[in-house]
Amino acid sequence: MKIRKELWFGFTIMALIVVPVLVLTPWTEMTNGALGLLMLALVVVAIMLGFPTAFTLMGMGVMFSWFFYRSVDPDMAVRQVLDLMVQRTYGVMSNDVLIAVPLFVFMGYLVERAALIERLFKSLHLALARLPGSLAVATIITCAIFATATGIVGAVVTLMGLLALPAMLRAGYHTQIAAGSVTAGGCLGILIPPSVLLIVYGATAGVSVVQLYAGAFFPGLMLAALYVGYVILLAMIKPKLMPPLPESERTVELPAFAQTLAARGRHATLGLFRALGGGSGVPGRTIAGQLFVSLLPALAIAALLVFSYRAATAPVEEFDTSGLVEVGASFYSEPKQETGLLEPSGSTGLQEPPAESTGEKPAESTGLQEPPSEDKSAAESAPVAPPEPPAALSEPPAPSAEQRPVPTWFWIMAGIGATMFVLIYALWTWQRFEIFKMLLGSFFPLSVLILAVLGSIVFGFATPTEAAAVGAFGGFILAAVYRFIAHQRGNPGFAAVNTTVKELGVIIKESSFLTAKTSAMVCWLFVGSAIFSAAFALLGGQQIIENWVLSLGLTPIQFMILAQCIIFILGWPLEWTEIIVIFMPIFIPLLPKFGIDPLFFGLLVALNLQTAFLSPPVAMSAFYLKGVAPPHVTLNQIFLGMMPFMGIQVIALVLLYTFPGIGLWLPQLLYR
Repeated sequence: MKIRKELWFGFTIMALIVVPVLVLTPWTEMTNGALGLLMLALVVVAIMLGFPTAFTLMGMGVMFSWFFYRSVDPDMAVRQVLDLMVQRTYGVMSNDVLIAVPLFVFMGYLVERAALIERLFKSLHLALARLPGSLAVATIITCAIFATATGIVGAVVTLMGLLALPAMLRAGYHTQIAAGSVTAGGCLGILIPPSVLLIVYGATAGVSVVQLYAGAFFPGLMLAALYVGYVILLAMIKPKLMPPLPESERTVELPAFAQTLAARGRHATLGLFRALGGGSGVPGRTIAGQLFVSLLPALAIAALLVFSYRAATAPVEEFDTSGLVEVGASFYSEPKQETGLLEPSGSTGLQEPPAESTGEKPAESTGLQEPPSEDKSAAESAPVAPPEPPAALSEPPAPSAEQRPVPTWFWIMAGIGATMFVLIYALWTWQRFEIFKMLLGSFFPLSVLILAVLGSIVFGFATPTEAAAVGAFGGFILAAVYRFIAHQRGNPGFAAVNTTVKELGVIIKESSFLTAKTSAMVCWLFVGSAIFSAAFALLGGQQIIENWVLSLGLTPIQFMILAQCIIFILGWPLEWTEIIVIFMPIFIPLLPKFGIDPLFFGLLVALNLQTAFLSPPVAMSAFYLKGVAPPHVTLNQIFLGMMPFMGIQVIALVLLYTFPGIGLWLPQLLYR
């Protein structure tokens, strides 16, 4: 029987793991550290053989922790192992961060079934019709937008495989380019928030998920831009791979009022202004509404410029803090040595006032005043009188009335806005106006949902769990509204409502089942990972790896390159979930020793782990696409189509490492 190439690859990787283990393991003098390394190797091999990851981790952790406890106290080994399992499982159950996982997953499945992505892809396809490789570009952009509404890679790849892949193949696109665009664009959900991977990494590494979301935003956009740039450049160099669309697929059918007004002129906004005077045969209410929609780009540009101008020229509020420093200095002045006591700095009622019958002077004050005796003279009590409050504390400071000068960047921004205004309305034909309305109807509701969820997280208005709950509710509303709109066209009235309610019941049932399935997988992975990492630490495997890495004398740069290369290689045979839960607990303790920010390391890992979905033989996105692709699209063609995008991903990884501000600028701006 002939063995497939991917099986040969898998057997080769397993041989590279098993042979060194058999040769290097001291079988006659087995120590706990050697047992830990053996456990790590056996887990990787078992997962590659197809055993369930979560239960493999759990089983290995229980078995090898029993070996450790038996070597210490054989009578208590079973009880200690059971205690370890309970403690680690309870620790996972009490992790608040993981509550966001089922809510985000549920939101993603609802948005997927809202019949919204199909409209978005069609409108983007029409808007970009004159761009080289327009269908592939529209596919990647749709995937990027869809990724911000769901962190589920399988859902994005499957849905775009049903929508975009047949459209590209019908248009004459090369099979490898079409498959690569779908799989690469679908994998953006790993990096772009609300990514489930970032939640899992944050819970594993103890890093704020909010800061991870803020940091992953620009790297995700950068990677999507690199994908789009590659497709456009390839379409310009080799147009046969991605032929331009015929003219019939670049146009949309105009509604009746637009056809009437288009007969008077091809410019939409000018035609609507002329029609305001009457005599066009179109109702005035329709003209006014369409004119308002036509002016929305101008209003958006104007609003952005006004907001930027006010932010750039707002007066700077200056506060005089000299009084605060002066008063604070007296609180912390050192007491006289002859007192022998240090007065508590936080209270004024602990020192007893002197008796009236003695002429003894009170101890020197440390800044907190004592009530003077009745027989004290005014001269004696004057030095200890409370100081006059400084002007900075007596009344709130008034902000400076002088506005700041307009910075240069605002004029550059204003020039760009003016240029966009001229270009938009110079080319504002009736066809483009209709395409704009299609984009508005498909992208605007989704953008509101995205801004409500991600904006509330990034700007600190809500926790990821609270924002995920809002997103799940918003996904339900979108599914209800767009299903109702779709049915109202064919069945107006109560029939559309009845059909929509029935479909919503099915959608909620399916989404709830898939959400429970995905969430259970993630939670069991965490339980298995917690037990496995505890056993690995008990056996001393973590300490052996740390000592070995530190003995190499690596610089932080060399360690970072080594770690990312290991993760890149692991992404070939393993999935990202396995890499996060097995190997991140090994890498994370080493980061402080090299002075590496766990947040930045997490961004590099998230970008790097997309190889787990783009690299054979375990490229899950390829199998997702193969499940919905036409029969003539082979798995090897999908693998070959992913390879160029995998190279682009390596370039993005180098750019992020070379310019860390791409990922760290926004978190530092908002939170530090």
